[in-house]
Amino acid sequence: MNTATVVPIEHVLVLAAVLFTLGLTGVLVRRNFLFLLISLEIMMNACGLAFVAGGARWAQADGQIMYMLILTLAAAEVAVGLGLVLQLERRFGNLDIDAANELNG
Repeated sequence: MNTATVVPIEHVLVLAAVLFTLGLTGVLVRRNFLFLLISLEIMMNACGLAFVAGGARWAQADGQIMYMLILTLAAAEVAVGLGLVLQLERRFGNLDIDAANELNG
């Protein structure tokens, strides 16, 4: 007997909203650059979860395509973010966001 359990879309969207709120709180509260990048990743994953849930609800592949675009954006963000982390650590010896104001081309 095949008993597939279907998660209601409301539950998935509530989870996505909670994850997005946690990420936004991390962006607004933390002053460490690594925690800022992690919070941004959480926010992007919450958006991806909402897209996939919407695509599954309406039986369209659009949600999964948007999630692939979010993954490529996350990969680019990690590459640029790690470069900034290395520069902050090399020049100032810490990862404080306020030290980034001192970085001039």
